[in-house]
Amino acid sequence: MTDVHDRIREFWDRDAHTYDRSASHAVSDPVEAAAWRAAIRHGLPEPPAAVLDVGAGTGSLSLLAAELGYQVTALDLSEGMLGKAREKARARGLELSFDVGSAMTPPSGPFDAVMERHVIWTMPDPVGALRAWLEVVAPGGRLVMFEGVWGSRAPADRARHAVADVIRRWLGRADHHHAPYPDDVIEALPLARMPSPAPLVDAVYRAGWTGVRLRRSRDVEWAARLHEPWPLGWLEHLPRYAVVADRP
Repeated sequence: MTDVHDRIREFWDRDAHTYDRSASHAVSDPVEAAAWRAAIRHGLPEPPAAVLDVGAGTGSLSLLAAELGYQVTALDLSEGMLGKAREKARARGLELSFDVGSAMTPPSGPFDAVMERHVIWTMPDPVGALRAWLEVVAPGGRLVMFEGVWGSRAPADRARHAVADVIRRWLGRADHHHAPYPDDVIEALPLARMPSPAPLVDAVYRAGWTGVRLRRSRDVEWAARLHEPWPLGWLEHLPRYAVVADRP
């Protein structure tokens, strides 16, 4: 398990140099940023609630939440990724707390909410991580997870994404990451290839959270398509959703 964590950290340290070249990763497009602010505001409690952003990466959602008046602690395993988040916070004049560490051992809080975006799939023990987050949230606090259906193996979906890869190379548009995730690391991650939200909802309940709700993030999907040239936006479109749950 330690080796897997080390390899995951090393991957994201290297990816810190390329991650934000994707407009959706960086949330650098104003329309997509506006859609994400609405999603954050809809999912989280009223500001100035204390929010732990797990797997904050280069700080895309952390910064948007801070702009909305939340007290944000950005947690990430990668010093390289979090270093980019610090630079962006300074440039925007935003005050956040930063914590380099594992999602399995979050800062003690207590927080009013834990938030994550596209992170749970990187967890070798996702239920254990969700339990750890539950422990640092105040009673009555909230879990907000922004995820997507990344793992469809349906022939039509695989063909669509293969065509998108060809077009992306033909247009000279860089890939979203510096390299693909290693296959043997993927095999150690139970939620790496979720074909639907069902495994995630099950994991959230098993970790002890209650009242799970799911909402499709259609505005975010639409905004992400707008800044990609046709037909890439259509070919690379994936369903996205928010899972919200409560601490008993």
